[in-house]
Amino acid sequence: MYNDVDMVWLADPFPYLEGNHDVYFTDDMAPVKPLNHSHDLPPPNKKGRTYICSCMIFLRPTPGAKLVLKTWIEELDAQPWSRAKKANDQPAFNWALMKTTKQVDLYLLPQAAFPTGGLYFKNKTWVKETKGMHVIIHNNYILGFEKKIKRFRDYGFWLVDDYYSESPLGRL
Repeated sequence: MYNDVDMVWLADPFPYLEGNHDVYFTDDMAPVKPLNHSHDLPPPNKKGRTYICSCMIFLRPTPGAKLVLKTWIEELDAQPWSRAKKANDQPAFNWALMKTTKQVDLYLLPQAAFPTGGLYFKNKTWVKETKGMHVIIHNNYILGFEKKIKRFRDYGFWLVDDYYSESPLGRL
């Protein structure tokens, strides 16, 4: 399992990794999906790619998952990390998913349990409607270390300072 550090875990995500799919991932779209949305890879957008977040990925040790990782690496090599080209790991991950979708068992995790920051922090109505369903919330759709910490503090998700004496890092 891989996840970015700008996420808060509110519950155990492992019950959501149902079935024996090769790769589990989250959507990076802010528009609200129905609670019973499809777990298939969403169709590509106008630019020809899906908008899956590389922030949280669970892979089983299967040939399909290994194929996705291999293809992801190839996409990263083909699109070097650079601000000029606006390339990074997420577009490369999306291209890898699209290229392998027919060969790999992919699973989109439920939006209500794994919301993007563009949805959770900007849609109070949706948050109330899905209260108690949130498992891991991504603090994306905001740039900057201090801004992310402030937003986590504002929402009561910044727990680091409460437990700094237990951490080798001390107070952040």
